[in-house]
Amino acid sequence: MPTPDELKEIISRYEEQIKGHIELEEELPSSEEFSREYLEFKKEATKPTMSLYEKLCNKAEKFIAIKPGIEQYRKLQEAIETAHLDITPTGATSFATLLIVFIILFAIFLTAFVYLVFGKLMLFLPALLILLALVLMKPISNLPFYFATRWRLAASNQMVLCVLYVVMYMRHTSNLEHAIKFAALHIDPPLSLDLRKIFWDVESGKFSTIKQALDNYLQTWRETHLEFVNAFHLIESSLLEPSEQRRLDLLDKALEVILQGTYEKMLHYAQELKNPITMIHMLGVILPILGLVIFPLVATFMGGLVKWYHLAFLYNIILPVLVFVFGYNLLTKRPTGYGESRYEIELLKKRKPYGIAVFIIFFFLILGLFPLLIHAIAPDADISLGNFGKFLDYRDSSGPYGFGALMFSLLIPLAFGLGIGIYYKIKTKGLIKIRNETKALENEFSASLFQLGNRLADGVPAELAFGDVAKTLAGTPTGNFFRLVSVNIRNLGMSLREAIFNEKVGAILSYPSALIQSSMEVLIESVKKGLKIAAQALTSISNYVSEIHRVNERLKDLLAEIVSSMKAQIGFMAPVIAAIVVGIGSMIVNIIANMARTFQQYAVNESAGAGFGGGFAGMLTLFKIEEMIPPYYFQLVVGVYVVEIIFVLTILANGIENGIDKLNEKYLLGKNLLRSTLMYVLLAGITIVIFNLLAWGILKGALAPGGILPS
Repeated sequence: MPTPDELKEIISRYEEQIKGHIELEEELPSSEEFSREYLEFKKEATKPTMSLYEKLCNKAEKFIAIKPGIEQYRKLQEAIETAHLDITPTGATSFATLLIVFIILFAIFLTAFVYLVFGKLMLFLPALLILLALVLMKPISNLPFYFATRWRLAASNQMVLCVLYVVMYMRHTSNLEHAIKFAALHIDPPLSLDLRKIFWDVESGKFSTIKQALDNYLQTWRETHLEFVNAFHLIESSLLEPSEQRRLDLLDKALEVILQGTYEKMLHYAQELKNPITMIHMLGVILPILGLVIFPLVATFMGGLVKWYHLAFLYNIILPVLVFVFGYNLLTKRPTGYGESRYEIELLKKRKPYGIAVFIIFFFLILGLFPLLIHAIAPDADISLGNFGKFLDYRDSSGPYGFGALMFSLLIPLAFGLGIGIYYKIKTKGLIKIRNETKALENEFSASLFQLGNRLADGVPAELAFGDVAKTLAGTPTGNFFRLVSVNIRNLGMSLREAIFNEKVGAILSYPSALIQSSMEVLIESVKKGLKIAAQALTSISNYVSEIHRVNERLKDLLAEIVSSMKAQIGFMAPVIAAIVVGIGSMIVNIIANMARTFQQYAVNESAGAGFGGGFAGMLTLFKIEEMIPPYYFQLVVGVYVVEIIFVLTILANGIENGIDKLNEKYLLGKNLLRSTLMYVLLAGITIVIFNLLAWGILKGALAPGGILPS
């Protein structure tokens, strides 16, 4: 029988070991507390746009309740639950109906107001509003489906990390409830919100166990991400295995299933993507821009019925929206990605260089509008530019046809492309360098984790193991990361968690990687279970990281051809074709304008009996320069469309290649908008000069002795 002193010694000896085994569970919040945090967490995770939509739907339902059909009601309810919206299907339908009715009534009121006040019957804008209302009726009614799809797309990017967290936790603690809680605490929204709702459903009485709530949640992913569902079912099965080795094998199989499923889905996705991308290329670049060549003539032959603002509505509103919607549907079918670091998102939010962007846009916009401002101040003001005609060349109220005004119009698309491009360039400055260093770190991280695991297996404490591995890997990105952790521990006296995740000097700030972040989280938690368990965890993570990297590289190979095609459209095809079209359009207008003047002179001579006998008075009815679209507005429409289509195609190309990756998306927007817009403006200016000189040469030859027109 041990004495009291001996009992105290035994308790003291094993106290730290026991504490290590229970520390993790003590740190995790209770299920009741965790579920209560769901509502507060939901408010932080959901975006303000969704909150505004929720308020409008709820108010519309109170005003007039319009209930959809039974099948539509069921689908809307499912979408509302997926997107965590606080509305009902009736509210969504009521809001859509009231909005459409309001737009139609506003169009009728606008028509009546203009007619009563100005005595003019304006039909284009009201008809446009009514048509827009009818077209938007179904999309607005289906907004919950859009929010649900966007939610699924964002959530799917965290599925691999979610399964990784759950598997790594359950390797050392076979507790599904705590594993899901651990994953929810360490991944970002929106998937973390879904996991929290599982606990909320249990605490609110909707389900009696975590397993029932989880199985119900997994049903929402069965049609779109079956590999995610199967992975969790394997994790659940591991709880029933009496053999420890069999249990670990099932957990490893779960991660293998989601990785293999992702690879197979991406393979099919890449195979099915070629035709849609070709359609986007034709719909968004080739056909629209080449079709612009005929518009200057169309406006003339249609008696001036086609105005420049009709063209602007079609090219600057309808076409970009169609291309984006079509492309967005492609993104919704993209398989699971790998998410992005929360630190990158936080750093992006802190940078808001609005001032310089607004100044650039305003400055170049004022310069681009200079011809219109001059005409408004002095309607008769104009100067001659020699062979290039007049600077403004205003004809009635249709707009400026002059060469100088056309060149100034190039500054308007430059304003938007330059302003928005510089905004994103400044916003991502330095961050993309950190991203590249982080990628280099990820590439060698697997082997480094293996070395770190070996040091822990030798009985070296984690705090010292980081320093040892840093010396071995000196000069490499991984060595620098481990060195930062070691320096924070030795010099600043930080704990392992603080050394890595401290908000001010944590090593993860210099390498904001989702994979590295998740690996370090698992390391910190597993160390509390003992060095042997931590060594096993790191060895497993090393294998998982290698597998994820292999799959990711293969996915890039599958999409390489498609992505390179889209990059060619953004960087070369769109700006070059558009610039040539603007030059050709200006040449056509220049030739027709000068021919119209010539025919007018001949018509006067003919009517005076000069004897030309060419019927030039009749020719004037075919060439009415006043009914053509002014080159100033024509270039304005084309230039703004180029900026818009580059913006849309950049988002789609990044989404197809990387999934949801805001940092890379904004970096590419800054890069592509600056480069492509400058290329368009430069090439358009050159082609305008060349084609106008060509037009002058053609007219000079036609009017010369022996030409096609009598001199």
